[in-house]
Amino acid sequence: MSYNLLKGKRGIIFGALDENSIAWKTAEKVHEQGGEFVLTNAPVAMRMGAIKELAEKTGAEIIPADATKVEDLENLVEKAQEILGGKLDFVLHSIGMSVNVRKGKHYTDQNYDWTAKGWDVSAVSFHKTMRVLYEKDAMNEWGSIVALTYMAAQRVFPDYNDMADNKAYLESIARSFGYFFGTDKKVRVNTISQSPTPTTAGQGVKGFDGFIKYADEMSPLGNASADDCADYTLTLFSDLTKKVTLQNLFHDGGFSNMGVSAKVMERFIE
Repeated sequence: MSYNLLKGKRGIIFGALDENSIAWKTAEKVHEQGGEFVLTNAPVAMRMGAIKELAEKTGAEIIPADATKVEDLENLVEKAQEILGGKLDFVLHSIGMSVNVRKGKHYTDQNYDWTAKGWDVSAVSFHKTMRVLYEKDAMNEWGSIVALTYMAAQRVFPDYNDMADNKAYLESIARSFGYFFGTDKKVRVNTISQSPTPTTAGQGVKGFDGFIKYADEMSPLGNASADDCADYTLTLFSDLTKKVTLQNLFHDGGFSNMGVSAKVMERFIE
């Protein structure tokens, strides 16, 4: 159902790969709520995904950009404003990658060149994105910048590997840069800590299927889906959350506050 919650708002959505991705679902729902946006992803990711299909469906233009390269981001932000006709109201950073995970390297035996690459893609790219937006004064007052994270930033999930470190750094960047964006530009910066979600990236983590079932049984409301996360993201893009900033917002059906659930305990009672 459309409430025109984002009518007249403009933005950039990073990371829509295919119909399973949270960024993809968010783009669809922003479109339904009257928002306009450009889509962006790294050229290599665009070859792997189906972003052109999403662009056609939502009437969005695509601007390729490697989010680890400041010059690409500068081009993206400038062109986005030209295409959309003004400053931006929202940005979604939905980017994450670990070469160590992809290559099966154990956390205790990382290839540090791969670690640095994952750190740059997953976390430092968020700082670079905000730096460009900040320096170019590209955000409207009361605009909203959101990045997607996971609670492995706070708790140990062994097979999440160095992505846990990346997410911890991402959340710190959101708070630190968010202070300056709020003080100087009246722009909000938050992270959403989402349930384990069967996206293309998520399913690359070892033991993912077992863990998603465990999380679902631990959570009083069950896991939040990609669709649910897209809906939550819309509220942060809207004017209904104008004073919410510097927050890491858990969107996980209650998992983050659970010690143990009755369903999980039943499996250990003889």
